[in-house]
Amino acid sequence: MNDKELLGRVARSNAGRDKGRLFIIIGVIDDKYVYISDGKLRSVDKPKKKKLRHLILGDAVLDEARSSILSGKKVNNKSISEFLQSQDDNKGV
Repeated sequence: MNDKELLGRVARSNAGRDKGRLFIIIGVIDDKYVYISDGKLRSVDKPKKKKLRHLILGDAVLDEARSSILSGKKVNNKSISEFLQSQDDNKGV
C-alpha cells in the first residue's frame, strides 16, 4: 500500500497501551512507521508514532483529512474525533 492510500485511513491499534482504540493515519514516516491521531488524547499537533504492524487497517477513509494533508493544510481535530466516533458506533474496524 502506498503512502497516499494510507493517509486518512482508519486504523485500530493492536498493541500497546492504546490497544483497541481507533485512530486516523495523518502521516507516513517510512514503510514501517506512521503518525496517528484520534483528535482527542492524540491531537494533530502531537501525533503518536506507531509501527504499521501494530495497526489493523480499516476500509473507511476520512477524505477531508487525506485532501488536507496532501494539500499541505492542517487537519481539524474535531472532524477526526467525530468521524472516529461514528466509525466506533458502526464498528468500522
